[in-house]
Amino acid sequence: MYSVNYHRASSVADAAKLLKNGDAKLLSGGMTLIPAMKTRLAAPSDLVDVSRLKDLQGVKVSGKTVTIGAATTHYDVSTDEKLKKVCPALAHMASLIGDPAVRHKGTIGGSIANNDPAADYPAALLALGATIITNKREIAADKFFKGLFETALKEGEIVTAVSFTAPAKAAYQKFRNPASRYAIVGVFVSKGKDGVRAAVTGAGEDGVFRSNEVEAALAKSFDAAALDGLKVPAKGLMSDLHASAEYRANLIAVMAKRAVAAANA
Repeated sequence: MYSVNYHRASSVADAAKLLKNGDAKLLSGGMTLIPAMKTRLAAPSDLVDVSRLKDLQGVKVSGKTVTIGAATTHYDVSTDEKLKKVCPALAHMASLIGDPAVRHKGTIGGSIANNDPAADYPAALLALGATIITNKREIAADKFFKGLFETALKEGEIVTAVSFTAPAKAAYQKFRNPASRYAIVGVFVSKGKDGVRAAVTGAGEDGVFRSNEVEAALAKSFDAAALDGLKVPAKGLMSDLHASAEYRANLIAVMAKRAVAAANA
């Protein structure tokens, strides 16, 4: 077992200071970092635990504005009654992540900072036109997700919360890997004051992305029938042992239709 220094941060400012120690990494739920350390894919010199910081926890709803602390667990997002009233789609999406053990430990901040290409939250925040709040600035979701496991976060920058305006309608549907429950394809659609947005996870070679084809069809009519015969190009989509790019292209259309039907239900 290699040596690692563990620190429990007392505040966000303290965490930012501790991150300057060697090759330090933030620890919240640890759903990705701990397995990576076990397999020696990651070997940080220091772990900075922010999971107990109250300032980073909880869901706040003010009118249509929703703010979720970065250390809020998937379970807390999925069960928050205020959130269920204004944006049930996000609460439902959180209930589909992993299994109970993962949902009780994993956090929204950790998920988006890691930006796994099959994670659910990136698609939700992109489709909701959310803002990612850090200890230094605010970043629009459209500019935050940069590629596979890549974000706009700079060295020493810590995600503290996400914020968005609840849409009039929204829903998420995903075709899950039966073992990991990660999305082979997941589609989150929303209709709000700024129009229709549709984001896809699990399919893109460069990670989460907005689907121009789905958005263009739904802009004409936010109805599942508007997606009848929709053709999504396979170019730029992943092919792996789970599904080919062509199969994923078809799944995007199928999941989008299911999501719109759910949003209108």
